[in-house]
Amino acid sequence: MKKYDKIVTNAVGREVPTIINGEEHIPFQGVGKYKPTGRKFAPRISSCADFPDDGNKQINSLKEALIKSGLKDGMTISTHHHFRNGDLIANQIFDIAHELGVKNLRWYPSASFPCQEHLIQYLEDGTINRIEGSMNGPLGRFASLGKMKGLGILRSHGGRYQAIQDGEVQIDIAVIAAPTADPFGNANGVNGDAACGLLGFALGDSEYADKVIVVTDNLVPFPAIPWQIHGNYVDYVVKVDKVGLPEKIVSGTTQITKSPDRLLIAEITAQFCEEAGLIYDGFSYQAGAGGTALSIGNYFGDILRKNNWKASFIRAGSNKYPVKLLEDGIVKYILDGQTFDLEGIRSMRENPGHINTSPFTSYNYHGKGNFAAMVDIVVLGATEVDVNFNANVVTHSDGYLLHGIGGWQNTLFGKTTIMPIPLFRDRIPVIRDEVTTICAPGEMIDVVVTERGIAINPLRKDLIEKTKDSGLPIKTIQELKAEAEAICGVPEKPNLSDEIIAVIKWVDGTVIDSVRKVIED
Repeated sequence: MKKYDKIVTNAVGREVPTIINGEEHIPFQGVGKYKPTGRKFAPRISSCADFPDDGNKQINSLKEALIKSGLKDGMTISTHHHFRNGDLIANQIFDIAHELGVKNLRWYPSASFPCQEHLIQYLEDGTINRIEGSMNGPLGRFASLGKMKGLGILRSHGGRYQAIQDGEVQIDIAVIAAPTADPFGNANGVNGDAACGLLGFALGDSEYADKVIVVTDNLVPFPAIPWQIHGNYVDYVVKVDKVGLPEKIVSGTTQITKSPDRLLIAEITAQFCEEAGLIYDGFSYQAGAGGTALSIGNYFGDILRKNNWKASFIRAGSNKYPVKLLEDGIVKYILDGQTFDLEGIRSMRENPGHINTSPFTSYNYHGKGNFAAMVDIVVLGATEVDVNFNANVVTHSDGYLLHGIGGWQNTLFGKTTIMPIPLFRDRIPVIRDEVTTICAPGEMIDVVVTERGIAINPLRKDLIEKTKDSGLPIKTIQELKAEAEAICGVPEKPNLSDEIIAVIKWVDGTVIDSVRKVIED
């Protein structure tokens, strides 16, 4: 089977394959242009006659559960990444597959992390054919060198749910590692030694997979409350000694930045939002868990307090900073997609206003609306932005695939999308003539904020008008690019071959760009 075939030019001028790993895919047609027809995919019908009346679905081991689930060559195996770099289960799945001599598996994680570098040996020997999911760190570098047997496919969190729901990816076996579960299969992420907050990225897997295995190290009597995963979807439950390492589940990056440049970017961003009238009583926002984004959230909180306003909701990755805003009454709700520290986990357990969400409700583009588009201000990072406001979040300027998309693409549909980014990193300009990889078309990016000025997308005439007399350092994106190059020089283009090693999906399942193999010096 060829990795890819039938190259076409899509709506953003990028060459992409339409045959990927032997399956047909649709090229990007433009934002909102592709509207599928038909019905959602449905899993096979089950019968209660095949399950124990006492509700106890326990199996002695993960190996036994995989065998009972019919593990065989060519299957699709899914996992979730709520444990981040503390996951212990994904590696075990493929250790077992290798031991059983199973080959040519498609791994469908919601994201992969450096802790899964262990799986490179199975990508090399053919146990795993390919990864269709975000590849962070070593696995992305491995793919960049053209070493993966199949073609990688990267999707956003919402795009992953869309692909499951639409039947584009049919999961044979979903393995859901859960900090707490009961023998029936109800599970949550807020209780137990390995508590990670929520299990929303595994929701679609539980709903649509042929077989569902819940693995836990904290088995409690029925019912495990709250039940974020419903036992009615679950085939088998496995008790293990440990599902995740708590010290690696919690992100170590959720601290306010101490960098003077980053703090300046955060301050300028908040000032811009205030001057443009984007912050008001009842507004909503989304910001990431990085140091700059957290600083911006703090500035937003100061503006709310100053005016005696409340935010209606924060769309989160949660951590201690939005939790404080919630508990101080500055925000009414946190709509949480992923929990990044112990305070976020505690708050989800204790606060009725801290809501567990999933990619279905917040990000799935093939639904009857989702609440990503209702967010007033979205604050996002990027590895590169170009003079047409196209943005990249997966590859670096050297071409290496080192990051995943996450919910990044999905949040772009907020009312105003702002990218606070440094003008250069390691003396390499971030603003380019053309990004290495298009993850979002320029029409989706409204404002770029750097330590040396603000560029507003010419499409947002309203923002240009509102800030023209603000005294803020408003510049064109071309001026910012020229300023970076005057300091750092014109950056070299990455050394890439014509060979495609992965593709990037847009939120509607169409192919927006191809990732090329890196030629090592």
